[in-house]
Amino acid sequence: MAPKASEISTPIRERQRACKPALPMRSGPGPATIAFVSFLCLLIGLLFLALQIRTIFSDQLKQEYSGLVLEGIERTESARNLVRVWQRQSDNNIARSGQPEQPEPSDDYRRARNDLAARLASLAALVNASPSAAPRIPQSALSPDANLDDTDALLAVESVYWRAQRNNDSADARTRIARVASMLIVLSACVFGALITALGMYAKRTRQLAGESHKFEHAALHDAMTGLPNRRKLFATLAETAARSSGNPTPQKIAVIYIDLDGFKQVNDSLGHRIGDEFLVAVSKRFRKTVRLVDVVARFGGDEFVVLVREFSTTAELEAIAQRLIDCVLQTDEQMGIGFVSASIGIASFPNPVRDFHQLVTAADETMYQVKRNGKNGYAFATQVS
Repeated sequence: MAPKASEISTPIRERQRACKPALPMRSGPGPATIAFVSFLCLLIGLLFLALQIRTIFSDQLKQEYSGLVLEGIERTESARNLVRVWQRQSDNNIARSGQPEQPEPSDDYRRARNDLAARLASLAALVNASPSAAPRIPQSALSPDANLDDTDALLAVESVYWRAQRNNDSADARTRIARVASMLIVLSACVFGALITALGMYAKRTRQLAGESHKFEHAALHDAMTGLPNRRKLFATLAETAARSSGNPTPQKIAVIYIDLDGFKQVNDSLGHRIGDEFLVAVSKRFRKTVRLVDVVARFGGDEFVVLVREFSTTAELEAIAQRLIDCVLQTDEQMGIGFVSASIGIASFPNPVRDFHQLVTAADETMYQVKRNGKNGYAFATQVS
């Protein structure tokens, strides 16, 4: 019985899902999230500060209002003391005269009572206009003939209440000022922390970009398979070395050694490209180990390599390097059991015989082909090149 289409498609879908690359997971909040949260916290803190400052101003206004009321109470008490003085003087006069009947109040006493009534009216206007639940001053207390004992009791009550109100407002203002100072410290710490975090993330991002830039630059200037510098990097290094050599009073000698692998095409054709790639990687490592650290080994393309010798004294040094490079190829061939790969090498030096360093690679390449025509597996020096 033939399997159903759903039974066939389900494993395929599972394999397709397994082959899909997993998306990278973000390890933490991004800069935009941190910036938004920091801004939101800062906004909430500023709103809290605005409300606290507004309340502080309100408490200060209440303190000033209480101060005005207390000042009015003091003026009223002064007027009441003056009435008490004139009243005592009137009582003394009665005692000295010995008259039992009540004499008419003096003009000074009446003026003092009228002044007390006026002060009480001013005080009542302040107290009764207050939005707080302060003890009100009744209209009957504003009369010049009001009972003075009632006036004394009223002033005592008002004085106690408004002094307590002023103290409470002052305490509230101090508490709110302390809160504002604490909030300013917290906000400063938050802003400083957000700034440090932003700078840290910016520095991290800059390092990441620098690392990516370095990777891109390295990929653009190096061969992907062998890791050796490519021809672009080779020519840049050659120009730099030649410029530095020309700037010296006695120009130093530089040379280019051009290497071509004999029989390498047969490796790819008979053994496959995988073996060919392994051979190139192995021989590249040997080339790099057999030359000096200051010299440059580059893959010029395919099975062709170039060694830039940045400084030498005699041609014997170049001959020794060329022979070691040939040995590297033969050793790699023997190690991998291939049996037919060798190397043809052309050598060109500057400033003699090649007068223009731009012609070094071309001269070495042409010399290498002369070696190939003469039997391969050897090296030769370039002749005079204009």
